[in-house]
Amino acid sequence: MATTTLPSTVQSSHDRRRRFITRPLGWVTIGLVVFATLFPFYWMLRTALSNNRAMFSEPLSLLPVEPTLGPFQRVLGLQSTADALAEGGSVGAINFTQYLVNSVIVCTIITVAQVMLSSMAAYAFALLEWRGRDVVFGIFLVALLVPGMFTLLPNFLLVRELGLLNTYIGIALPAMFFSPFVVFFLRQFFLGVNRSFIEAATIDGASQWRIFSRIVLPIVMPQIITIGILQFIFYWNDYLWPLLVGQTEESTLLTVGLGVFRSQTPQGSPDWAGLMAGSLVAAVPIFILVLVFGRRIVGSIQSSGVK
Repeated sequence: MATTTLPSTVQSSHDRRRRFITRPLGWVTIGLVVFATLFPFYWMLRTALSNNRAMFSEPLSLLPVEPTLGPFQRVLGLQSTADALAEGGSVGAINFTQYLVNSVIVCTIITVAQVMLSSMAAYAFALLEWRGRDVVFGIFLVALLVPGMFTLLPNFLLVRELGLLNTYIGIALPAMFFSPFVVFFLRQFFLGVNRSFIEAATIDGASQWRIFSRIVLPIVMPQIITIGILQFIFYWNDYLWPLLVGQTEESTLLTVGLGVFRSQTPQGSPDWAGLMAGSLVAAVPIFILVLVFGRRIVGSIQSSGVK
């Protein structure tokens, strides 16, 4: 059977015409996605720079209404009561610095302990040979199906009986030792480690701890850093558990403090400008983490998808 092919010039012209149509369409689509992603942050900034009393007179304005730094000053405790009332803001101050330090300490404790212990479990499930390993791992993953709400009350009773209410350890304890997602995530990368390294180290008489800490851990360190950052961000945004366990000034986390700030407005409507200002300031550490490690996070997730 004879076949016919288009001349190269016709094919090239067709490809150029197709690129001429699809490339602008692709850029427009990307632009719309970026706009939809960034616009809420812009609206938060616009609200945070607005006068809370005058803001509702121009609800559709894209620019700050009567621009002021008052909301940021209220959140940081730098504005007087008279000025706060004049702007329609909250007159109740929050100890923003204390809450910020509390959040950093608790999230660091959770992240370090959880990632360290989960990496050991992932190593055991991926590279150690023992009877019933796959069955135990399957049972272990069932925990991913259990909603966190089901364990909320038992965890609270346990922390209370241990006398750890209103402490950093009490807030961090339920998440420090157990994370099926982290174990599953890291196990995928441990499975990709070249076993010849482990066999050579075993022949040389290295212990399992030495193999894990000196050989395997450095190989998967980029993925460990990535999951650590993701877990830090997750627990930074946690609200319900810290609200139940931390009731004192010394144990209140930033998310809970912002909720308290929202309820302190004596003038009817919440201090939305101050709340947006507090949310922006609270998000600064997360923005810094994403800016510094964003490329590594994306690269590790892509690598996980390939595996």
